[in-house]
Amino acid sequence: MTPAIEVRQLSKRYGKLVALDNIDLVVQPGEFFALLGPNGAGKTTLISILAGLTRASQGSARVMGYDVLSGYREARKRLGVVPQELVYDPFFTVREMLVIQSGYFGIRCNDAWIDEILQHLDLADKAHTNVRALSGGMKRRLLIAQALVHKPPVIILDEPTAGVDVDLRQSLWQFIRQLNLEGHTVVLTTHYLEEAEALCNRVAVLKQGRIAALDSMHNLVRSTRDYTLELRLSTDTLPSGLGTWPGGHDGCLHNLKIKNYTEIEKILSVLRQSGIEVLDMRLLQPDLETVFMKIMETDAAGIS
Repeated sequence: MTPAIEVRQLSKRYGKLVALDNIDLVVQPGEFFALLGPNGAGKTTLISILAGLTRASQGSARVMGYDVLSGYREARKRLGVVPQELVYDPFFTVREMLVIQSGYFGIRCNDAWIDEILQHLDLADKAHTNVRALSGGMKRRLLIAQALVHKPPVIILDEPTAGVDVDLRQSLWQFIRQLNLEGHTVVLTTHYLEEAEALCNRVAVLKQGRIAALDSMHNLVRSTRDYTLELRLSTDTLPSGLGTWPGGHDGCLHNLKIKNYTEIEKILSVLRQSGIEVLDMRLLQPDLETVFMKIMETDAAGIS
């Protein structure tokens, strides 16, 4: 099967600055893939290379099997990118912008698909509004519509919900999920890690231009065993059997760090033997944010 995105030994340097350092990455067709990392990690540089906006210093990048340099026409037809920045032409209406964008890809009579996009992105009532009169959130929706107008099999969303309202997030993700179910490959970059965890099947974390982690979302989140057992007890003092257990407390609310579920029974057994009543109990499991912060705290020399 031809990968949706294939990057091999890809590097990009700006003088002494290394934006990407020998990246290898494969995204398969139909994946909902998260590309995460702090500002300056190299995410936008990688996207720019795939979109043909930046030329790599070394290595190769392909979209649906087409090299972004030697086969740039075919590669760009198969890719839709929603950029971070609000880029728009203030002299046209929303519909005119989408008709023009269709023309860039040689598509005529695209009205039915344009109508569907406008409906899904809640832009239908703004179809004949001049773009400069739109709010920031509406302009963000238009960027998404422009990226989808030629029905690309690969969609890259670079911070698509930055600064937009909750309603747009919900309608956008419903639409993008449907496109993904229909076979479109979706690559998402976002600082809203809960979005990535809820939507994506696999994730790559970039740090200082290198891939610091690459795995399924399930495996990555479960790779840390930093569970926290939150207990509200009838006393603010733990019995001697738990006095050295890692954690902390705020009055009668105790947070104990555990490595596995079997430790829960041990803790509860000690509490029962000590006559301490458990008023409330909650197990806090690790999430993507926990894993992400651990990766960021790891020294760069430890990245492999």
